Amino acid sequence: MKVKIISPRWPEHSIWRQMHFRFPTLNLATLAALTPEEYDVAIEDENVEDINFDDDTDIAAITAMTPLAPRAYQIADKFRERGKKVVLGGFHATWMPDEAIRHADAVVQGEAEGVWPKVLEDLKNNRQQRFYKNSSLPKVSDMIIPRRDLLALKSYFFINLVQTTRGCPYDCKFCSVTAFYGGTYRFRPIEEIEKEVEGLTGGAGFILFVDDNIVGNTQYARKLFTMLKEHNRKWVSQASVTIADNIELLKLAAESGCYGLFMGFETLNQENLDLMGKPFNKIQKYKDIIAKIHGHGIGVHGSFIFGYDYDDKGVFERLVKFTEDVRLDAAFMPVLTPFPGTEIYRRMEAEGRIIERDWARYDMEHVVYKPKGMTAEELQEGHDWANKRFYSYPSILKRIGNLRRSLMVFGPMNWDLRRAWKKALCIERLKNP
Repeated sequence: MKVKIISPRWPEHSIWRQMHFRFPTLNLATLAALTPEEYDVAIEDENVEDINFDDDTDIAAITAMTPLAPRAYQIADKFRERGKKVVLGGFHATWMPDEAIRHADAVVQGEAEGVWPKVLEDLKNNRQQRFYKNSSLPKVSDMIIPRRDLLALKSYFFINLVQTTRGCPYDCKFCSVTAFYGGTYRFRPIEEIEKEVEGLTGGAGFILFVDDNIVGNTQYARKLFTMLKEHNRKWVSQASVTIADNIELLKLAAESGCYGLFMGFETLNQENLDLMGKPFNKIQKYKDIIAKIHGHGIGVHGSFIFGYDYDDKGVFERLVKFTEDVRLDAAFMPVLTPFPGTEIYRRMEAEGRIIERDWARYDMEHVVYKPKGMTAEELQEGHDWANKRFYSYPSILKRIGNLRRSLMVFGPMNWDLRRAWKKALCIERLKNP
């Protein structure tokens, strides 16, 4: 039987649709690797290639985050109209299984390791269940090396994606990671990571570690960085601000080839941090944290969220000024988005604050709830202004006009994000004049 694993494209109004600085979603290649050898497996990422609805595929497996769910359902319906079996999985299907099953023969909730071969076997023999879910969390030994050979590698900037850990030791109220991964933090053996790293090629010479927090366990991170130091590879990843409190670990990260870290600062208001379950972030330490990381030649891609309960209309200018003053290499500044499965979703639902049910608008760029410190329109306008300002030429030159080694990553990233924001905002204005 033939199995096609599919990732839907982002909505046209999203910056993610407009970016050239792309990388594949690792779950596609991972699911392909979990597929038994008796099946002929292929991958189609609609963000870089059109989906072929008319080939002889027997099973279409579609994975989607919440903003991609509407397109995932369209794709699923088209395959089912052609008599194909369809499986839906990923974050959105996990939290909205009753919605997803209306478009599929089966829904996989949670991680695929341990259940995927059974799903395929059941579909093959026309005995499929409606829902599949692991009775316990997969072991680290179940996390195998992805089938990168099936990806359209020339279509991506980064191709060398590696996952060393799953989950996060923290429990931020807006984040679906902890809930999806069962509130655990699991890590693969260093020996397996080394084997995978040794087999990587191309991809602008970089490895992108997709871990939600690569320093969630400092002992494990130390072993990982020590191994990477021996292989002379450049890499980027995500980390909590706590890495700046461990100068030895920060130094080792730099020596092992770290060029940039995505870091969740979230807000410049301590009350917001406490409300969202992130009290270990301390606002007064932010400037020092960024300076320490920059001092080791590592770029900082800061994440700040607009629309917390303690935000007011002045938050946009204050945040942009801060990012320019500390010379952040890049910034992710989305609107707070209550994704299904998160505590913030349950709270806003109970309070009657959710005003938008079009999942395509849950792309972190559009306001889908009633904020407390301003109107929804003011939050949307402020978000758009802040991102446009941050990726303006004067701001870019002020922030990255230096010779830090991380410029080779963040130079192209800033250029691409500037272009993507301009196009996305233009599309939005044409749709909503």
